Amino acid sequence: MKIAVVGATGLVGGKMLKVLAERGFGQEEILAAASPKSIGKEIPFCGKMLKVMSVSDAIAQHPDYALFSAGAGTSREYAPQFAAVSTTVIDNSSAWRKVPEIPLVVPEINADVIRKSDRIIANPNCSTIQMVLALSRLHLKYHIKRLVVSTYQSVSGTGQKAIRQLEAEEKAWGCDGKTENVRNGGKKEKCCVAGNESVPMAYPYPIHRNLFPHGGDFQEDGYTSEEQKLVDETRKILRAPEIAITATVARVPVTGGHSEAVNVEFETDFDLKEVVRLLEGTPGVIVQDNPAENLYPMPLYAEDKDEVFVGRIRRDYSQPNTLNLWVVADNLRKGAATNAVQILEYLTKG
Repeated sequence: MKIAVVGATGLVGGKMLKVLAERGFGQEEILAAASPKSIGKEIPFCGKMLKVMSVSDAIAQHPDYALFSAGAGTSREYAPQFAAVSTTVIDNSSAWRKVPEIPLVVPEINADVIRKSDRIIANPNCSTIQMVLALSRLHLKYHIKRLVVSTYQSVSGTGQKAIRQLEAEEKAWGCDGKTENVRNGGKKEKCCVAGNESVPMAYPYPIHRNLFPHGGDFQEDGYTSEEQKLVDETRKILRAPEIAITATVARVPVTGGHSEAVNVEFETDFDLKEVVRLLEGTPGVIVQDNPAENLYPMPLYAEDKDEVFVGRIRRDYSQPNTLNLWVVADNLRKGAATNAVQILEYLTKG
């Protein structure tokens, strides 16, 4: 089997290679593809070195599958070209998620929507994946009427540039907001100054010792694209367009792992013990909920794990049939790379 990883030198691409190795794909032929600036670099994989090639060269080799994590623009340009040579694309960008005929898949929930004829399959947004996995069996039992979700998203969700900004600000105890010339074709960028080092900022504000209610791009209605993804993707995955959903996204000074406060109103009442049983019986979900021992999910302990962790499970007494949950997962693994590889597993074993 021949598998291309497009965006192999990025954060998620690197995780995809790691998860492929962990889950039994180490002996397959792996094609590492990336942008022109990375062509020729070598990256380790299962005791050997993979030489990075262009996306066009990867297409020419007609791989069986292609895992994409290179941005929506790259996906729109190249995913159809892979599909044209009978490659099945599993795409981690936002490019195809809202297209009605393209499956948007969390394998534990809705792998059955994939058809043999599908050549492009969309991987959901990281924040969506962890929330819908936690809610999937509760929805089947009690039927979700309304969701209110507030996310606390780590800087790794933005990319390597954001991680470097946070690390530089930690080193410098903040950012002075100075604009300097950096090595980017002479372009002026706002930089964090850490000693003699100038680090370009991924965000409009410092993130160290700070947080801001801004993830993605602002829309005309005042919501951000990250918030809109939670609305649209949840409805599509749960096959429930009638669910009322509102979301607020915050970026927090955490390197990895997204956290979510989820308030869910059901059509019918629920038994709290049964809720816990349903969560414990959901594949890929681990319940961590013991207030007496301060046991609850945290991104620090979810890092590099594939599971979605759920805690602070309690009834909302302000209105009927309503539940509060706290949901945490590693956004680079189950929120991206692992989910994509699980889709690959489903396709290869189906």
